[in-house]
Amino acid sequence: MLKAVIFDMDGVIIDSEPLHYKAYHNMFKDVNVKVSPELYESFTGQSTLNVCKRVCDTFKLNETPETLVAIKRKHYEYIFDNDKEFDLIEGVLNLIKDYHANGLTLVLGSSASMPNIERIFKRFNLNPYFKAKLSGADLKASKPHPEIFIKAAEATGFLRHECMVIEDSTNGIEAAKSAGIFCTGYDSKHSKNQDYTKANLVIKSFDEISFERVKHLF
Repeated sequence: MLKAVIFDMDGVIIDSEPLHYKAYHNMFKDVNVKVSPELYESFTGQSTLNVCKRVCDTFKLNETPETLVAIKRKHYEYIFDNDKEFDLIEGVLNLIKDYHANGLTLVLGSSASMPNIERIFKRFNLNPYFKAKLSGADLKASKPHPEIFIKAAEATGFLRHECMVIEDSTNGIEAAKSAGIFCTGYDSKHSKNQDYTKANLVIKSFDEISFERVKHLF
């Protein structure tokens, strides 16, 4: 029986990719590197620190990954505060309320930093619906490593086979599957060049996974 749902944040709850894209590329410009579209796409689902480690290694930079993180975060915060059109992904708030009203335990498992998670949750008043929030930036390993979803499942208080993960990235889906958790892949217009073949279920709209539609899957 389905008892808990673990949400990714970027690409599932919010479409922050345009904001991250601008912030990352402003940072790349600041440290004088040119990141190809292919390399940038491979970063999807990874924590900012791990992305910055890869940039430092790839371009043999003298700056530390932590320095790059701070530069990128500065740009992101400015863009976040000044983008008035930034909103939740269509249908996700109704899904969150639907699950919560039907007694499911909700946990966030995101690669975003905790300050960024808190910023989003405060702006859109999401805290009342979630039991816990986990940041991959606080963990040793980044997606596609399963650590974040193993810990997120523990935070629900239920067994992994009683949980479902909602993810939109190749790395996130692989992490969920490696953790042994049922994974719904959200193939949306916001997700580009991601692989959903390992997901248990693939959707294009949150209407497809309302409580009434998914409860029988467990």
